[in-house]
Parts: sequence; C-alpha cells; structure tokens
Amino acid sequence: MHDPDPYSTPPYGEPGPWAPAPPVQHPAVSGRVGHLTGAGTEPGADQAGCSTAAPFGDVPVPAQAPGPAPASAPASASHPASASASHPAPAFPPAPASPPASDSAPGPSPAADPPPAPVPSPGRAPAPGGPDPAPGPDPGPAPAPAPTSAAGAPSPGPAGSAGSPPDPWQGYDPWAAAPAPTAPLQQTGAGVLTEAQQRKRARKRLLGAALALALLSGGVGGIAGTYLERNGGLGSVELPQSGVEAPERPADSVAGIAARALPGVVTLHVVGGDESGTGTGFVLDSRGHILTNNHVVEAAGGGGRITVVFYGGETAEAEIVGRDAGYDLAVVKVKGVTGLKPLPLGNSDSVQVGDPVVAIGAPFDLAGTVTSGIISAKERPITAGGESGDASDVSYVDALQTDAPINPGNSGGPLLDIRGRVIGINSAIRSAGGGSEPGGGQAGSIGLGFAIPVNQGKRVAEELINTGRATHPVIGITLDMDYGGDGARVGTKNGDGSAPVVVGGPGDRAGIEAGDVIVEVDGQPVHSGEELIIKTRAHRPGDRLELTVERDGARRTLSLVLGSSSD
Repeated sequence: MHDPDPYSTPPYGEPGPWAPAPPVQHPAVSGRVGHLTGAGTEPGADQAGCSTAAPFGDVPVPAQAPGPAPASAPASASHPASASASHPAPAFPPAPASPPASDSAPGPSPAADPPPAPVPSPGRAPAPGGPDPAPGPDPGPAPAPAPTSAAGAPSPGPAGSAGSPPDPWQGYDPWAAAPAPTAPLQQTGAGVLTEAQQRKRARKRLLGAALALALLSGGVGGIAGTYLERNGGLGSVELPQSGVEAPERPADSVAGIAARALPGVVTLHVVGGDESGTGTGFVLDSRGHILTNNHVVEAAGGGGRITVVFYGGETAEAEIVGRDAGYDLAVVKVKGVTGLKPLPLGNSDSVQVGDPVVAIGAPFDLAGTVTSGIISAKERPITAGGESGDASDVSYVDALQTDAPINPGNSGGPLLDIRGRVIGINSAIRSAGGGSEPGGGQAGSIGLGFAIPVNQGKRVAEELINTGRATHPVIGITLDMDYGGDGARVGTKNGDGSAPVVVGGPGDRAGIEAGDVIVEVDGQPVHSGEELIIKTRAHRPGDRLELTVERDGARRTLSLVLGSSSD
C-alpha cells in the first residue's frame, strides 16, 4: 500500500486547486478480482489486487461477446459502490472500462504509473498506516456491472443491444490528446481566416495598393511635370521656326524704304586740329556730291581730313565744296568712286503733320541705323550753334519737327517720306537739359528732333556746288534783339552810329522806319527777332513778303521784295 498523493492529483485524490477533476473512467469488474475494492473486502482479494488492472488509456477496450453471466457476477455488485464512496459520481453515466487482465497474465501495472490508493468501503476501517479518507456524499446505488462470460469477457447488456443509442462515454479516455480544433491555429493562436475572408482581405489589400500607387503616381507625375515645365523638358530642345521668306517687302514699309535708301547714305569721320567727330550725309548726284550739316565738317574747314564710309563698307576721302553756318549746311565731294546711289529729293512744302517718316544715320558711330516716326510739326523756328560767341555760327532754321529718334551722329542724315524721298536734313534735337544742340550734343533723343526742310537745303546745296557760297535773303534792317515785347522791333540806332534801316535797301524802299514793330509775315504771327530772321531765310532772295507793322499804336501792311546778302 503506497502513501496517498500529497498533491491530490486527479484521479487519485480530491480535485486539484486549479481545475475540476475530469470524470474518472470506471473499469468493468471481472468475475475473479474486484479491482476497485479495498483490501480484505472479498474472499481471495489481497492488498496487491489494486495494481492488477492496466492503466487507463493503455489497454484498448475489447469487443464484448454475448454469453451467460457467471455466478460470481452478482457478488461483485458492491465494489463499484464502495469505490464511489470516496469519489463523487459524475453527472453523466460512466463509460465502460477496459476488461480486466486474464488469470493467465496477471501482473503489476507499468512502473511509470503509481498504483492507486485503496478505496475503503463505507463502514470499514481504513488500511493500517493510511490516512483517513475524506467522507463524501452518498451517491446512491451504483449501476450493476455488465455480466461477463465464462471466458472473462463482459456480456453485452441492454446498452449494447441492437437499436439502443450508443454510449457517449464509450471508449472515453481523459488522458488522450485533445481533439484537433475545427480550424487550424496560427502561431498567435488565432484561427486561420476562411477562404472567403481571405479573398475579401486580398481585395482590400489590392484596393489599398491601387490607391497608394495612384497617389504615388500622381505625386511623381506632378513633380516631374513641374520640373519639365521649369527646366524645359529633358534632353535637347528644338524650337519651332518658320521657313525662310522672300526678302522683298512692300515699298511703302519701313523695311522697303530702308532697303532703297541705305545704299545712298554715308558715314563721315572728320578730323581737324584737336577736334574729331562723326556724322551722316547722303549722296546728291553721281558726280560724288554729298550733303551734310556744317557742324559735322566744320573741324576740317582749316585743312582737316574727311573720310567717307559707304553702306557697303567702301571708304573714300572727301573734300569740302562749300558750307554755310547760317543754314548749317555743307557739301563735300568724293572722287574716283563709281556706282553711287543718289537719293531722290521730295518737296517739304507738301509735308503734312502726322505723315510717317524714316530717319537714317550713324548715332554714336552705329552706321546704317534706321528709326521711324511722324512729322510732329512744321515751320518750327529753332536756332542752333552759337558756340563761337559772336553769333557767326548761329543757324536759323524754320524746321520740320519729328519724333523719330535722332541722336548724336544722325546729323546730316536724310529724313525720308513714305516713298523714300528726302524731305529734310536732320540737324538738331531738343535734349532734356534744354536747348537745341547741333548733332544733339550727347544728351540723346527725347522725341524732339528737327530737320532742315529739303526745299531750303536744295537751294543752298545748289549754290554751294555752283558758286561755293550761299546767298541769304535780307530785309535791310537792324533788329533790337533785347526787345521783350511781342513781335520784332526795328532798332532805333546801331552801336556804330549807323542807321538801323539801310538807306535804299529793301526795307527802306518798303517804308519801314526805326522803331517799327513787325508782328506778322505773310499773315503768320512773329513773336521775336529770331522768328523774323528764320521766316525770312526760309525764302529765296527776290521773294515778295507782306509785313504787318505797328507804329504809334496803329497797324499797317507793307510789301517788300527780299534782297540778297551779296548786294
């Protein structure tokens, strides 16, 4: 007899503290030995009879053959009851136990399983040296064991008869491995998803991946597009371009005018003494005469050098034919040059305000520069020069005003109408610093350019070519240039004591007296002495003028014929 299990491990003692004890399988009792009875309870049973049964779960339950029950079977009916005195009966019927070992093969249980402690029957004393068994409730009479046959096999009872329901505890083994779960387990212990759930999850993952790919593609595309837009794309750039067009342009366009006029425009480089300068001129005829401004070639008047550069790049030396400071015009001539392209001359009297014009010159020595604009005004009286201090270099011009840009270096160049005809000679500009300067000084254009009318230039050029000097129309009077009133007043006396009205001159013959104030010329108002000179020089000697004068508060009209300074 062994000691009771100190840990009360089921099924040998009371249920353990951690879980209820599983139901104990009660083996069937053979006719010869009652395996679950206490020691000395039946004749022929010894204390070692408890160990003759095989451990539960190690011996399979053999098939029960039907046969007559032995005579000793009823005598063992009390053994299950005595076994249940110390173990509570399960709430479900007990499953049939394994058959007992046969008489010819008795033996102890395997050494790995300790023999069960003897269970005393009710009312019997416990085995010597063993602990007192814990009393338990009386479960009532235990069911009678199935009868066995003469060979020791249990006889089939009513439960084994045909048509009866199977015993739920048939072959139950509390120590067998747990049945496999309905679904396989993952490493986390959770059940594996079903096929439908896996497909649903796969669809969700696919949709999420598609959305992520779309967002990534959009972001990458936006970044790439921005980069391409800012950096002009990848690789080399080939820009669209139109094909080569014919060089011809309409004759009345700026390009058409320039194409015809440029071969007849020249650039002048002048050196004389300590001075040098650059200006423009244009060809008058095939003999090599070139018209320009006096202030352009003035430095070469004392023996300097003039170099003419043609539009094609050819150069030639030139000499002064004649010049006039009062008109600010000069003519030079080149020799040994062929293929000259003279520019046609127009009529400045036909010009109207607003007519389009084109200016050609070499501003700041940039030869062949073409600008365009309109006629802003006509008969604009201007004076230029006067650097000498004795008024000998002052020019008086009844000028054409234009907004075509004219800059230093444009002086002497042509001002052309829409048909490419010369209507003026560019001469001066009004700069921001004030004053009208020949050649424009160095201030630059502000849209106020002035040109000598070609009608006056033609007359002066012809005189310079033919005689070497120009004639000036005169009235034969001396003006009071300090007069501040409106009009041009005839002086009262000259500084040298001579009479202000030349005796026998054009003014004397017309009836002009000292102190008279001339307020109109040919019906046009005159506001100063400079304007009277300008309007007079706009005519030729021998032209008749109608003058309106004021004398003693009364106005009168006088008619005179202009004389010549050569008289």
